[in-house]
Amino acid sequence: MYALRVVRNICFSRLLKRSISGRAVVDNAGQDGELRVFIVSGEVSGDTIGARLIASLSKISPLPIRLAGVGGSMMSQQGLKSLFPMEDIAVMGILELLPHLNRIRRKLEETVDAALQFRPHVVVTVDSKGFSFRFLKQLRARCSQQSLGSPAHFHYVAPSFWAWKGGEARLKGLSHFVDHIFCILPFEEEVCKSNGLAATFVGHPVLEDILELNLGSNTDDWKVEGNSSDFRKEFEVPPVTLLPGSRLQEVTRMLPIFSKTVELLKGSVPQMRTVIHVAPNQCVEEYICRRVQQWPVPVTLIPGSLVPLKYDAFSASKAALCTSGTVAVELQLARLPCLVAYRAHILTEWFVRCKAKVPYMSIPNILLNSRVIPEALFEACNPTRLASLLMELIHDEGLREQQISSAEKVMKLLSPPPNDFVQHDLGWTSTPSMIAASTLLYYRKPC
Repeated sequence: MYALRVVRNICFSRLLKRSISGRAVVDNAGQDGELRVFIVSGEVSGDTIGARLIASLSKISPLPIRLAGVGGSMMSQQGLKSLFPMEDIAVMGILELLPHLNRIRRKLEETVDAALQFRPHVVVTVDSKGFSFRFLKQLRARCSQQSLGSPAHFHYVAPSFWAWKGGEARLKGLSHFVDHIFCILPFEEEVCKSNGLAATFVGHPVLEDILELNLGSNTDDWKVEGNSSDFRKEFEVPPVTLLPGSRLQEVTRMLPIFSKTVELLKGSVPQMRTVIHVAPNQCVEEYICRRVQQWPVPVTLIPGSLVPLKYDAFSASKAALCTSGTVAVELQLARLPCLVAYRAHILTEWFVRCKAKVPYMSIPNILLNSRVIPEALFEACNPTRLASLLMELIHDEGLREQQISSAEKVMKLLSPPPNDFVQHDLGWTSTPSMIAASTLLYYRKPC
């Protein structure tokens, strides 16, 4: 009798899994009267992406949405109560990761346990592939061990497989624990699909800044013009914008280099002023506030969470010096000429040199396959070199115009594709987060 009961339970479990696999996410959620979304992000840019995805889901979901997971201040505004501070898992690099391994293992276990208890209809991880993929892999394994129907797994921002030797081959293994990937670069969708991984190109999330600034839905040129006149009243000459990064480890590495660069520049740029954009990360905010107490020139701090003020500062500035990352796309959106810089642990830099197969680090250069934006990486990222490149960028109108004109090409490549379902069936503007939300909501797992 016991054996028969076990067999019946196993058969029922399999039937349940099949029924879950054959229906759309929204249909499965409808049986519970709510859509449960477990979402995880480990960095500032991912927090913004996650927040916009939640906002879009809230607009089109026929069911109330209940949230759980890990995020920052932006997702908190959308109703997420984070399991722990997002900064606890915001570590990048190879050697940089080692001192934090035990803490990250504990947080990984805590996150998996919380997801199992929450019983989500869908799980979304945003960027932070090291933590995200381990989490998704362990969650699927635990669901299988406990004979539970696994929720649909989505990952937003494809891993940069195209940047590394042998990177494309690693995509094949992801399909075991990732059901669908939202790609933000135009060439990623096709490569993912050719390696057995379902994917959708949604466009680059930064382009949604235009809509957040209430510049309308006419996004033919994808350009943001901030209110530079009000901002410039505080400055005798246009300032130089500095963006040292969003993670504490990169800010503590890059800001001292930026400080020495400004020290070298101040003799050549009369009445020089700087604007530093501070990521919405408490540890980063505290560090920058301490550091600028002895800054070599007058400085204004801009909170990273204030999007309108950020673009006002961009429009008022002469040039920007930024740590490699999403900000290079933001600066192209604002048509502000910039210099991209980056330093890491010496062994991480050695690994990148050995394994990287693309010669550029910034997305605009990668898309155009040209060094339109100057890059100072690794040993070249030193104050003397940065000061020289910035002076050239400030005074050479030809270089400035080259960046500004190339920005239009980059924005077109990154713009979200037309989506009939979003635009006609749902009646919304085809934005990255709305395309992602509609794909997620009506996704059907293969039987």
